[in-house]
Amino acid sequence: MDELQKPARPSRFAANWLRAWSVYTEPRVLVILVLGFSAGVPLALTHSTLNLWLREAGVDIGTIGLFALVGIPYVLKFIWAPAVDALPFPLLTRFFGRRRGWLLGCQLLLVLAITAMGLVDPAAAPVVMALAALGVTFVSATQDIVIDAFRIESLDENQYAAGMANYVAAYRIALLASGAGTVEIVSALQGAGVSQDWVWSAGYGAMAALIALCMIAVLLAREPEGNAEVQARQAHMSAKERFEDAVIRPFTEFAQKPDWVSLLLFVLLFKLGDALAGTLMGPFALDIGFEKETYTRIANGVGFPMVLVGGFLGGAMMKFLPMTRSLWIAGILQLLSNLAFVVLALAGDDALVLAGAVAVEQVTGGLGTVVFVAFLSHLCQARDVTATQFALLTALAATGRTVFSAGAGYMVALSGWAVFFSLTALAALPGLLFLAWLQRRGAIESASRAAESGELKVESGP
Repeated sequence: MDELQKPARPSRFAANWLRAWSVYTEPRVLVILVLGFSAGVPLALTHSTLNLWLREAGVDIGTIGLFALVGIPYVLKFIWAPAVDALPFPLLTRFFGRRRGWLLGCQLLLVLAITAMGLVDPAAAPVVMALAALGVTFVSATQDIVIDAFRIESLDENQYAAGMANYVAAYRIALLASGAGTVEIVSALQGAGVSQDWVWSAGYGAMAALIALCMIAVLLAREPEGNAEVQARQAHMSAKERFEDAVIRPFTEFAQKPDWVSLLLFVLLFKLGDALAGTLMGPFALDIGFEKETYTRIANGVGFPMVLVGGFLGGAMMKFLPMTRSLWIAGILQLLSNLAFVVLALAGDDALVLAGAVAVEQVTGGLGTVVFVAFLSHLCQARDVTATQFALLTALAATGRTVFSAGAGYMVALSGWAVFFSLTALAALPGLLFLAWLQRRGAIESASRAAESGELKVESGP
């Protein structure tokens, strides 16, 4: 009887689940959530949302394709990443610390740059618009560098997975806000009779305000431990020592990895087909007959939950499968997902086909992103130069979305949409060939074993 009167103890499964969930609500992890939102807003404003604005303004498809080049800073950010590690942000670093000073500076500049971009008429001044968008992407890429460093330095090892999950989820919410959210604001203002000259300015102004709100989290956050000591050490370095510590050592350390050239080429090519397919999605939907409001509502309404499903599946898959096999599954699924848009191109403005194509693309894209980012993290084993190395790898990965995608509009003009998406599927093959080469050499599993064994080197510099 006494046994029956004792309160039931929670099961071990429930206790473990509650403990696992609680890490997502820890203050430092919640700061990463807000930073993920701040990082995601600028991307759509200089890519998919901008493409819709350009097309509505009457800019030709070839020129729209060239606007992919404004993403060049995401490719080249590794060049100035060492400066973020080695130099203070004027005034702000002194008052807020090494990382928070840079974060606040980048966010303030983003507010100004996004607002200025919204004031440009893309039809009358496409070159000015390109320069304004380039300014936004430069500051955004710099913010990405700082966020990666802040995340690595501020979180404990048992918070890494939760921090990245929060970051990715908030990033996708930001894409939804700056994509569908901006379009909804513009459409509402157009419906209310507001002048066409100001509706897009208002939409971009609203997104700048969201970035400003993210600054509150940085003000409330704590500077990562150890950065005061780093600043003190750097203050006593000569210019030569600082250059070698911040610029030379991250690259020489990476070059010591076996098959490092092949690894870099694989990073460059793995998501090429996926990036090419996504670069002109907005203009594609308009060209086959969809209204911009219909397209954004379906693309975001279906795409947002599906990419979260894909991310969950990718994380679950990696618990049971080795890295190489996970990359194979992700790569093949990304290739096949591009063919869904061939079907859509042939079907025309069919909402159900669009929803299906978006669902397939977002599930496979979410899965592929989780697997790929995990792989990149495994390649960065020297903890004190992780920010610069991670900037190099993510810059290479962004090349498909920028440099290689610049001619996509002309490819469409010559071939049509169905042929174009077929070619993007073929563009995924070089990445799979490099994956086969690296698997044969054992390079990927070697990197995974090194990361799992905790072989994270920390060096004090010169």
